[in-house]
Amino acid sequence: MIDNPSPQELVELALSSSTADDCLVILEDRTSANLRWATNTLTTNGVMHGVQVTVISFVRSAGGTATGSASSSATTRAQVEALVAQADAAARASEPAEDAAPLAADEASPDWAEPPVGTDIAVFGSFAPALGEAFLRAGAQQRLLYGFVFHEMTTTYLGSTTGLRLRHVQPTGHYGVTGKTDDLARSAWVGGATRDFAGIDPLALDAELATRLGWAQRRVDLPAGRYDTVLPPTAVADLMIDTYWSAGARVAHDGQSVFSGRAGGTRLGAQMVAPGTTLFSDPAYPGLECTPFVVAGASGNTSSVFDNGLSLGRTAWLDDGRLTALLQTRHSAGLTGQPVTPAIDNLVLEVEGGTRGDSADLVAHVERGLLLTCLWYIREVDPQTLLLTGLTRDGVYLVEGGEITGAVNNFRFNESPLDLLRRVTDAGDTVPAFSREWGEDYFSRTAMPALRIPDFNMSSVSQAL
Repeated sequence: MIDNPSPQELVELALSSSTADDCLVILEDRTSANLRWATNTLTTNGVMHGVQVTVISFVRSAGGTATGSASSSATTRAQVEALVAQADAAARASEPAEDAAPLAADEASPDWAEPPVGTDIAVFGSFAPALGEAFLRAGAQQRLLYGFVFHEMTTTYLGSTTGLRLRHVQPTGHYGVTGKTDDLARSAWVGGATRDFAGIDPLALDAELATRLGWAQRRVDLPAGRYDTVLPPTAVADLMIDTYWSAGARVAHDGQSVFSGRAGGTRLGAQMVAPGTTLFSDPAYPGLECTPFVVAGASGNTSSVFDNGLSLGRTAWLDDGRLTALLQTRHSAGLTGQPVTPAIDNLVLEVEGGTRGDSADLVAHVERGLLLTCLWYIREVDPQTLLLTGLTRDGVYLVEGGEITGAVNNFRFNESPLDLLRRVTDAGDTVPAFSREWGEDYFSRTAMPALRIPDFNMSSVSQAL
């Protein structure tokens, strides 16, 4: 007999097989498709499918509740039963968990019984032919195109012995294209995120790359220093994601982050950045929709396995410049005395006032300064100030008299995103944005405005192209 159980059957099998006091199962069915190309030639394409199962067991004793977990690729009954045995054994061998709390119960998605939703190479049905046209056009104009596109559908099933039966289907897609002159002396990049590749036009991407490579025909070398700088939405996303990931309530409460209070506790309620600045997450934000309930395979600084299944709603992390929420589990909320505000898989920044429009509209108001493309190799230098360092990449352009007049060398920067939000002098419209640094592998659902910073700190010259 072929062992081909459905995701729901695997979840129910795990729950019924566990000998622990409670059990929770997270099953993620993922299908992905991709295309990759180099020097105007498609090099690879493929479709992948996998099922990941995480079993979390809970064992109660007089001292509290201990947990144990096991996670692996699993598609058969035998594989799932083996994971349950591992999780049960791990829970019985563990000490009581400090974040113990009652498990969520008795909530079911109306589409729980539905099968997983997949993707395939057909998602690029209109993109691929236009990409071929872009190859021909770029080759005729002595340009080379390199790039990668990716689309994934993840169907998550979350079930528990306490009655949870939750399901969510998450589309995730992104694209990135690098253009170079055929002598490889000039380089430019464009990229973005998408749910379905509808309306993503390779010819338009190629035209933007051609424009940027044209800007770079004139090269100007500049020294390190502070420059009037326009950050496009992609570069803003690079920095705001780091800010979001640093906003753990437990770390702040323990005095280890920029969000820690000087006299102890956190800075919740404090004015952190300029008034009119709002940073928030919302599972229902149009175009950035994401999982509306907590999915946590492990406990840590910003997550708790006990919180699985809790409902998520719009959460403002910064509201009118004030710190209004941190990434809270129920455990950390008990320490800080604040509401439970778990992490959400998207991030939106809005800044009131300013020119509005896009990066070009902000550039038009700069007498002499820089326009960045994206940032790279971003690392934290000082958690107490959230000082970050990193490199510019694939296009830093000189602005003179409100117009782009050439390209300049790359730089290393040293800046705190929070400090930048205090010094903003101009802002654009909030639009979908894709972080070059973090979007491809970790966090692709962001919406950001372009920002103008009057004194962005380029701390040294970088020799990178």
